[in-house]
Amino acid sequence: MLRSVSKASAMSHFYSEIEKLTKLDGPTGGPDMRWQRKAKEVSSCGNVSMNKSLNTSSMSPMKMSNRSFGVAKTPSKTPGGTIRSKTPGKGKSKTPTRTPGGDRFIPNRSATNFDLGNFKLQDQSTNIGENTDPALMMSPSKLEYQKAMAENLNGDLMNSKILCYKNKPPNAPEGYQNNLKVMYSHNKTPGSTKKPIRHIPQQPERILDAPDMLDDYYLNLLDWSCHNHLAVALANNVYLWNAASGDIKQLMQLEGPEDYVTSVSWITEGNYLAVGTSSGDVQLWDVESGKRLRCMQGHAARVGSLSWNSYILSSGSRSGNIHHHDVRVASYHVGTLAGHTQEVCGLKWSPDGRYLASGGNDNLLNIWPTFSATPCNVPIYTLNQHQAAVKALAWCPWQPSVLASGGGTADRHIRFWNSNTGSCLNSVDTKSQVCALLWSKEHKELISAHGFAQNQLVIWKYPTMVRIAELLGHTSRILHMAMSPDGTTVVSAAADETLRLWKCFSVDPKSKKEKSSNSVKLPSNSISRRQNIR
Repeated sequence: MLRSVSKASAMSHFYSEIEKLTKLDGPTGGPDMRWQRKAKEVSSCGNVSMNKSLNTSSMSPMKMSNRSFGVAKTPSKTPGGTIRSKTPGKGKSKTPTRTPGGDRFIPNRSATNFDLGNFKLQDQSTNIGENTDPALMMSPSKLEYQKAMAENLNGDLMNSKILCYKNKPPNAPEGYQNNLKVMYSHNKTPGSTKKPIRHIPQQPERILDAPDMLDDYYLNLLDWSCHNHLAVALANNVYLWNAASGDIKQLMQLEGPEDYVTSVSWITEGNYLAVGTSSGDVQLWDVESGKRLRCMQGHAARVGSLSWNSYILSSGSRSGNIHHHDVRVASYHVGTLAGHTQEVCGLKWSPDGRYLASGGNDNLLNIWPTFSATPCNVPIYTLNQHQAAVKALAWCPWQPSVLASGGGTADRHIRFWNSNTGSCLNSVDTKSQVCALLWSKEHKELISAHGFAQNQLVIWKYPTMVRIAELLGHTSRILHMAMSPDGTTVVSAAADETLRLWKCFSVDPKSKKEKSSNSVKLPSNSISRRQNIR
């Protein structure tokens, strides 16, 4: 009997399950709904249901039936698959509503120990995770070994910083100019920039061969006239090179086989050339006719330096004396200056004709007053700061009272003097022998020719004396230097028997039209073509 009942109940349960699966509107055998799971959890907890039943005993029947899970029965499933409620007075089948407070579980905060949790969070030894420093778990010996290995592998990088605000960057090389740098000024318009640095060619415009050029530091064998004629002394000859046309002609030749030309100098007007010889004579030549006008004697030794002041020609001799010659009169010798004990190798009149500067092999620089009918034989100033022979002399064209002088191998300095006070304005060590100096007529710049040991031309910015450019090419010391009448080209003569023309000073566009008639016109293929000066 019992077996048949159990079999009947099993069969009914089987059919009910099949019926549920075939119906789409009922449960499909999946997990229970959330309110069903909550009801089961509450009913399984006996103490909680007992407390709720005690608390709801004093409530009204309606409130008790709505709020108490202990009174309400667990919904049962009918064969039809619908869920029916057993709540009193409610005959219709509907989904029970959620009871307030039944969906949310509020833990008992009295059982939470906040002090213990805070201690565990702060204790690194008990909270070893992804962010924990592994070094904390190492032994002291292992930490020491790791530190030693890091120092050996990284060296000073361990104590260095990528960004350091104390160490300054290294200074740029002397004379360095950054072509990419652009400066902006608040005083100018927003779109304006600083005037770019002018271009200085590093190659000569033309190279001329000068065979038999004497390698003698104390001579002056080169000069450029206002008519664009270059006078060059080679051994016992003097040649004239027309810079505009390129024509060369021989002006004169000494008769004696052992005689040689020691100095040349153009008069201001450019039509007469003074020539000093090794025999102590000073000759005056007319360039247009090619004839010698006169030969002025009086020196006891060779004449290594010449300088004009209007019609007065001053000549310096190896004996140390300086003679003044008035070329207008028959009795040309009008004065003698005895201020040097050795050869006078540098001689220059100031542009205004007030002072005569003389440099000698006795390392002295003398400044003499202007010539008069009764010249004074005592110099205004005798300057002895140079430690070698003073050959390079140049007066400033825009400050007639400023004189630049250069010393020989033992001195190597360029010094600037105030002829009114005799004081030294500045001194620069060039690191090499100074052979010649020239001021630019268009820029506040100075160019110097050097011998041992660089053999280069250096352009300086005045008065800061910053090197602007260096012109290289000569293989021996550069003994002589002259400037073209328009002030744009400098010619240098060296012991390597070459003349090189450097277009290193650009002309101001405003004054270019005024001086275009006297400009040097060189052939376009001047760089590749060498010409013999003879």
